[in-house]
Amino acid sequence: MKKVFTYVVMASLVIAIGSTSQLQVSANPSINDKEKEIRDLEKEREELEQQERELEKDQQDTEEQIRENEAEQEETQAEINNIDQQLTETRNEITAKENEIEETNLQIEELTDRIEELKDEIEDLEERIERRDKLLKDRLRSIQQNGGEMSYIEVIFGATSFSDFIGRTLSVNKIMDSDKEIMEQQKQDKITLEKSKAEVEANKKEVVVKKDNLESQKKELVALQQKLDDQLAQKESLMAQLEEEHEHLEEYKVSIEDEKEILANQAAAVEKAKELAQQQKSELEQLAKEEEKAKQESGSNPSPSSASVQSGGGSGLFSWPASSSLISSPFGQRWGKLHRGLDFATSVGTPIKSAAPGVVIQTNTENDGSMNGYGNVVLIAHSIDGTTYTTLYAHLNSISVSAGSAVSGGQVIGTSGNTGNSTGPHLHFEIHKGGWNGDKNAVNPINYLP
Repeated sequence: MKKVFTYVVMASLVIAIGSTSQLQVSANPSINDKEKEIRDLEKEREELEQQERELEKDQQDTEEQIRENEAEQEETQAEINNIDQQLTETRNEITAKENEIEETNLQIEELTDRIEELKDEIEDLEERIERRDKLLKDRLRSIQQNGGEMSYIEVIFGATSFSDFIGRTLSVNKIMDSDKEIMEQQKQDKITLEKSKAEVEANKKEVVVKKDNLESQKKELVALQQKLDDQLAQKESLMAQLEEEHEHLEEYKVSIEDEKEILANQAAAVEKAKELAQQQKSELEQLAKEEEKAKQESGSNPSPSSASVQSGGGSGLFSWPASSSLISSPFGQRWGKLHRGLDFATSVGTPIKSAAPGVVIQTNTENDGSMNGYGNVVLIAHSIDGTTYTTLYAHLNSISVSAGSAVSGGQVIGTSGNTGNSTGPHLHFEIHKGGWNGDKNAVNPINYLP
């Protein structure tokens, strides 16, 4: 898991371990000074515990937000699945309607063809009706000219013999039956004609109405599909937002875990500083007893104690971190951004030393993937004349200290290298006034070196 470096917590760490004599360079510390340091460290420990409780609550809140996010993702995914199912059903219905519309169009075409065929049949039927009408008119005209029904009687009674009578009777019956059949056929043909016309028109009208209904249904389904597509797009957008939020929450959770780790390192450093302060308090107390005893024995003032801590000489507060004083890249703007420190030209494996007494705040290796491409890096907190500083040593080949370790000025903390975003072997050295906080509090190391 990649570590996330937390600047605010780092600043607190520097302050927390700020004033032990192992870190501090000051003149003639007293027992009262050490007692004050111990009280300050105990207070810092209480503040650290409070920060740990706050981080624990923050972590719990974040985990709850993650659970809520996952629940909302699950609900949203279920809605997406439901919309997908509705879309599938709607698309299938649209396809079915299009098939029905196609079938209805075929029916309309068939009915249109049937109407054309019926027109020909109607023309034939109308011709037959017209011929029958003419025949019937001729028959009626003939009957009318010959005296109506009496002419049939005269034909029958005009027989010259019985067989002639029978023959004439049969002939008259045939003529009358033929006239009757013609009239019945004429009537039936007219009924058939009207029925065919009405039936075809009704069928066509029904099919056209059916097609209109299908088109309307298809239009509604297409509108529903568009609505579902819009809903799906909204849900997918919401899902993307939830996934992004989940990713940020997970990253924040990891950062909290890293902060807790840093606080644990900080607490260890505070305890280490407290132990050193208590040890040095005991040494000062013992020294005071010895000086008082020597004073009583000699009756003269004691000479300055060899245990007195002298301030560092030279023209700066920090010593050179590498044996090489060749600066390959100075502090200042470079390629549009601040180059926060000095680059010392060194070969791989050159010993790198702590520039002043202090406590190691943090070590990161290249595999941690943090600290903005610094590669293997060490950060050390220092308290000099009441001011807190943080030094950074980057692109190291190896690291020989660990978080919470107390280091002396000039102590080897690792070797130079070419790790991280580096174009060649060198040491990148930074000084920050306060906790390490990027560009905000970086100072030019050249002003602090001898």
